[in-house]
Amino acid sequence: MGAAQQVHQKIIAGIPAYNQENKIGEVIRKASKHADDVVVADDGSADDTVRAAEAAGAIVIRSEFNRGAGQATRTCFMAAKDRDADLLVTLDSDGQHNAEEIPVVAAPVIEGKADLVIGSRFLNDNYNIPRYRRFGINIITSLFNLGSKVKVSDAQSCFRCYGRKALSCLNISERGFAFSIELLVQARREGLVIAEVPISCVYDSASHSRNPIAHGVEVALAVIRLRLKSKKREY
Repeated sequence: MGAAQQVHQKIIAGIPAYNQENKIGEVIRKASKHADDVVVADDGSADDTVRAAEAAGAIVIRSEFNRGAGQATRTCFMAAKDRDADLLVTLDSDGQHNAEEIPVVAAPVIEGKADLVIGSRFLNDNYNIPRYRRFGINIITSLFNLGSKVKVSDAQSCFRCYGRKALSCLNISERGFAFSIELLVQARREGLVIAEVPISCVYDSASHSRNPIAHGVEVALAVIRLRLKSKKREY
């Protein structure tokens, strides 16, 4: 007899988006090859992001105003649960992440080896990451790892996969980019199995509207606040 057929697990690709009319279509088309549905959480874009996303075949959930990356990702979580997804894979809308790598990021969850998987930019030789960004990410990751038995190499990567257990117990309250740390603090507190896999990334300075120094300081302070706020023992 042959090997037992693997049960299909429903994958939702969740893409928070803000003013990415020129790039989001290609991201969606690539993601569609590896997901049952692609959900775009448009964060009040002022351009044609919604039109481009719908034209590429995505389910678009639109906010009338800009609420922040954290709240847009929360919308992706809600959409995945509403659609009874087994896995939610989140990725950026600006083409930084290669949607063709969704199977790589999802594999440890599908295989039952992890509850949450981070696509790490630092497990590959990603020399195209600007030095100042690499420095900032390393500082934030070090603050997250400090004093913990569960350590990661890229606490800021938003290319991630969340399994059913993670979807059921994680909740985003942070509005901005600190949500990426908030989820890891919660996952560690809940005893979820966190894994990392190597991913590639492409940086385009034109796609980043925020001042990277201000952004880094904001997230670093949020890491400290979230770590202090967590009253339960972290693993």
